[in-house]
Amino acid sequence: MQRSKLLAAAVGVVLGGMAQSALAQSEIKIGEINSYSLLPAFTEPYRKGWQLALEEINAGGGINGKKLVIVSKDDGGKPADAQTAANELVSSENVVMLTGTFLSNIGLAVSDFANQKKVFFLAAEPLTDAVTWSKGNRYTFRLRPSNYMQAAMLVEEAAKLPAKRWATIAPNYEYGQSAVSVFKKLMSEKRPDIQWVDEQWPPQGKIDAGPVVQAVAAANPEAILNVTFGADLVKLVREGNTRGLFKDRSVVSFLTGEPEYLDPLKEETPSGWIVTGYPWYSIKTPEHDAFLKAYQGKYNDYPRLGSIVGYQTIKAAAAILAKANSTDPEKLIAATEGLSMPSPFGEITFRKIDHQSTLGAFVGKTALKDGKGVMVDSVYRKGSDYLPSDAEVEKLRPKD
Repeated sequence: MQRSKLLAAAVGVVLGGMAQSALAQSEIKIGEINSYSLLPAFTEPYRKGWQLALEEINAGGGINGKKLVIVSKDDGGKPADAQTAANELVSSENVVMLTGTFLSNIGLAVSDFANQKKVFFLAAEPLTDAVTWSKGNRYTFRLRPSNYMQAAMLVEEAAKLPAKRWATIAPNYEYGQSAVSVFKKLMSEKRPDIQWVDEQWPPQGKIDAGPVVQAVAAANPEAILNVTFGADLVKLVREGNTRGLFKDRSVVSFLTGEPEYLDPLKEETPSGWIVTGYPWYSIKTPEHDAFLKAYQGKYNDYPRLGSIVGYQTIKAAAAILAKANSTDPEKLIAATEGLSMPSPFGEITFRKIDHQSTLGAFVGKTALKDGKGVMVDSVYRKGSDYLPSDAEVEKLRPKD
């Protein structure tokens, strides 16, 4: 009797292992990392976006017949925690690629991990140019338009302003430093007559808006470049409105037209800022209409830009895996270089030369409507129109 029980148990273990192996062969796991607890205004819509994409992919047959599974981890806004999460996903969860990240310093940390461990990484959101240029590597690709691309779009409009004296306000970490640097470079090339009269570098997430506004006002600029976002932006706008900083001054601002940052400003929304953003309510294209209908149908809510980024990140991951028909990192890289695919903003391509996608952004102006901030006069700018030449990229990016 005892022998029969032992035999049955052994058979059970073998069959269980075979079932587990069969299950593993019938699914593909990818890892996803983001700053959910630190930046919920962006990352919660982002999560909803990728969950919608995952649902659509699996409803359509998965990846060449295999179910797509996403294992998600929170990095807490810390680069070291992001690298730990990446290591756990690869070594314990056996994911075949990494995706996600928001903050630029975290994106660079995961990119460095991917390069060292030879793991494919699709960076969703980090905007620093270093991700695809100075610290670019063969295992890392990026979806969102970079600081260079968004700066070039904004400079196109900013250069038309009569203002000659400019000040900048940006968070003092990789993203803010990169954005200010490239905006100043591109703006000075188009307008050699301008002067940069002041720079303010508040710590990310901890702006003391009073002294910042006071210092900028003391420099008496005619125009201001703003790179703050989230709670810092709300504090800056409130203090700037109170002290009259924006009165009769032009303001050019990265990201402020994104609903996750514009909505919290409510009736305090300043009018006439030149911004990049996402006016979901005024985009009339078949691709966006289809996304909007699906998103609102699932969540009974309107999308934020994070929703688009999360959705397209996983759609891109699926397209890459389907084309490669393999989970080998080298085959994933080969499949991604030059790969074109649809998106809610139209067709995009991952460039071979620097692994940057050509996803674009909307440029427009802020306005107050019915007690809420909106983007008006917005135009979609294709990412491919705002990237430097191949010859320039070769100087900026190390050889693989």
